[in-house]
Amino acid sequence: MVFSGFYTMFSILPLVVMIGFIIVFIIIIVTILKNIMIWNKNNHSLQLTVSATIVSKRILYRRRANANDITGMHGHHTISNYYITFEFESGDRMEFSVDSSEYGLLVEGDTGNLCFQGTRYLSFERHK
Repeated sequence: MVFSGFYTMFSILPLVVMIGFIIVFIIIIVTILKNIMIWNKNNHSLQLTVSATIVSKRILYRRRANANDITGMHGHHTISNYYITFEFESGDRMEFSVDSSEYGLLVEGDTGNLCFQGTRYLSFERHK
């Protein structure tokens, strides 16, 4: 009788593991489909060029562990994502992801023409 709970636990364990894998697989598929939908929507959006001002900049740092962490090594690397928020003459604001070189060239308070397509940043040309 003592072992009946023990055997029940090990008969349920494969089912729990399988459900876990299914949930992770569904999350991956949903994420991929969401990104494809955003990419497609951006491709079908008009390219707009509007007057805008840079109102803020931010960097999102994410630490990623290397495979060496499993062996006890303390390797890691940091991934940086760069964002700039633009304000339009109407007062509306939009934040765009930009690459690091673009991020370094743009300064809060700069005004110019922002070119974008949907949620995709294309360029910013400062007014002289």
